Amino acid sequence: MNINDHFSASSQTPQSLAEQAAQTIRERSRIESYDIALVLGSGWGKAADLIGETVSEIPAGEIPGFSAPAVAGHGGTLRSIRTPSGKIALVLGSRTHYYEGKGVRAVAHGMRTAAALGAQTAVLTNGCGGLVKEWKPGQPVLIRDHINLTGASPLEGATFIDLTDLYSQRLRNIAHQIDPTLPEGVYVQFRGPHYETPAEVQMAKIIGGDLVGMSTTLEAIAAREAGMEVLGISLVTNLAAGISATPLSHEEVLAAGAAAGPQISQLLAQIVERL
Repeated sequence: MNINDHFSASSQTPQSLAEQAAQTIRERSRIESYDIALVLGSGWGKAADLIGETVSEIPAGEIPGFSAPAVAGHGGTLRSIRTPSGKIALVLGSRTHYYEGKGVRAVAHGMRTAAALGAQTAVLTNGCGGLVKEWKPGQPVLIRDHINLTGASPLEGATFIDLTDLYSQRLRNIAHQIDPTLPEGVYVQFRGPHYETPAEVQMAKIIGGDLVGMSTTLEAIAAREAGMEVLGISLVTNLAAGISATPLSHEEVLAAGAAAGPQISQLLAQIVERL
């Protein structure tokens, strides 16, 4: 059964599939509960090696509802890591993007699975385009709010969730203790997979955006629905269309992520240790 079969089954609710995934992870990892869930986007992958000791690693395709990543630069496993302080982190290396066409349930599945495993904190990272000229490629930026332009939500039915403080001020304060110079910004998610046009970038800027990308917001909403506290961090991999003087490419994103990898990985590991 492939991932689309999982999510199209009429008798399968998102929560029941998350419980199945959680049970598989428990059985394979021999860990009953988790404290933190991390999604490592473009440029952030090496942070997993610095967070702590890997005690389990499972190919994503062997867990109900997950599949191998469709994007270069993303890992294909779910790793269980024990931090030096003794907390257990679930690193979701197989992120499903909305533009893959698998539906919003698939996008939210990682967060729901982490919540089913007991995680109370979600750390969401991404690589993105920057709208602030002073933010050069390689600059990490804390997400303080978002604008969701996908036209979708992971919430179903009459489910009303307050998003006033979706990106936790408490967690951002912890990040600022590690690096007081970290800027904050508003992340704007477009559907993708095409990059934004210069006019779309200007629209995002006019409505209050500082960063543009193709992930994160739907996961953050799902995490909040599940009761988790959320920290979002973007890595500026390029200036957005119309701000950058050169055409955009995924190769540019990967190159910027690789160059910034050691610095941002160490930053993230230090933040996670204090969560």
